[in-house]
Amino acid sequence: MKNRWMIVLGFLGAIVFGAFLFMLPVSSASRTWMNPIDALFTACSAVCITGLTVVDVGRDLSCFGQVLLACLVQLGCVGIMTCATFFLVVVGRRVSLESEFSIMNAYGVSGVRGFRSLVVWVVAAMFVIETLGTVALWTQFTWGRPLAEALRDGHSWYRAWFFSVMSFCNAGFSIDPGSIAEFGSRPLALVTMGVLVVLGGVGFLVVYNVCTVKFWRRNLMKRGRLTLHARVVLRWTFFFIVIMFAFYVLLEWNGSLAAFDWSEKPAVAFFQAITPRTCGFTVVPVESMHPATRFLSEVMMFIGAAPGGAGGGIKITTFAVFVTTLAAICRGHRDTVMHKRAVPEIVVRETLVIVFVFAALITCAMTVLLASEKGIPFENLLFETVSAVSTTGLSCGDTTASLSTIGRVVVMVCMFCGRLGAIAIVMLVGGQDERISIRYPREELVVG
Repeated sequence: MKNRWMIVLGFLGAIVFGAFLFMLPVSSASRTWMNPIDALFTACSAVCITGLTVVDVGRDLSCFGQVLLACLVQLGCVGIMTCATFFLVVVGRRVSLESEFSIMNAYGVSGVRGFRSLVVWVVAAMFVIETLGTVALWTQFTWGRPLAEALRDGHSWYRAWFFSVMSFCNAGFSIDPGSIAEFGSRPLALVTMGVLVVLGGVGFLVVYNVCTVKFWRRNLMKRGRLTLHARVVLRWTFFFIVIMFAFYVLLEWNGSLAAFDWSEKPAVAFFQAITPRTCGFTVVPVESMHPATRFLSEVMMFIGAAPGGAGGGIKITTFAVFVTTLAAICRGHRDTVMHKRAVPEIVVRETLVIVFVFAALITCAMTVLLASEKGIPFENLLFETVSAVSTTGLSCGDTTASLSTIGRVVVMVCMFCGRLGAIAIVMLVGGQDERISIRYPREELVVG
């Protein structure tokens, strides 16, 4: 039971400590104390890598506050326990078996072989990818300027680093007004950020698996293989990006994309096809989109990213198992088979629990918000709730800033529960796994 509370207490501790730092005048651009609720909301959104905010990050936070925000986002991205274990590994201390199992379970690994190497690889990969993203974005921000002058431009380096961190961590905080609206005229920057979002969303295990497979070797034993997890994540991620891109171009070409040049529209549509599933960045305002596009965005937010990644939602593998199970039941098949592999029954049961818990959480949160928030349309509240539960960070208009204190507390609870994941919540509530030795007689029950 103890290891079930380790993750919860770690995230709570980071949120409370971050809220205290945000309250300090040094974190504010006006050098005044921040409202405690606003500070707590900002810290919760950062640690849960959501991106919803009740303050203007670029205007209201000082440089210290913005760096603090990025550090909390990275801490939430790689996981409190993984960060703590990484530093223990660096100084040579022994890691408890309990911590090993907790972290390996968070990344979806059944064994603990090479655990220390995995932890070091996870943290190192995050910094390497973010560094490459920073350099790529910096070249876009300083394109056409003399190299010596561009190298001395500290602001461009800072902006590139900030957006690289927020893209890879799928957080969606922006220091520019209107999220990343000005990036619409920078197609290469949008593609770079889109790639960072995808890499952060597919998860460290998938990136690790792809990087360790020696595709050029003919010997299957030496070459290695892509795991079922990696194949499912990559295939379904590609499928959703293509589908969302097609629908966005079809619905928004003469709508929210009308203001962009024909050469800029594909890059904007590509980025907008990626961001609803994992990240809270947006080039065009959500409220200016077609209602069908907003609804599809809610569906993508609910599905989310991959396990072990920076995104939230029920996870793309959960949705894949759920759909495949439904198809198997309709066909009269006994097993859920994916890529010629039978999915264990316990995984199917966990899938059903996750889908139900997330749907129940959205229902409960919406009920409270409808009772407490006056004047905010139902569609905006639903979009906000799904965005918070899935830790996406998109918002329709100024819904987040218009929430009452009760509404902000509800959204914070949604972000926290969404970051922990449904299975962690069920494990905390359910207690220890008890083996029941009594078997009861079966009797038919009419359903449907």
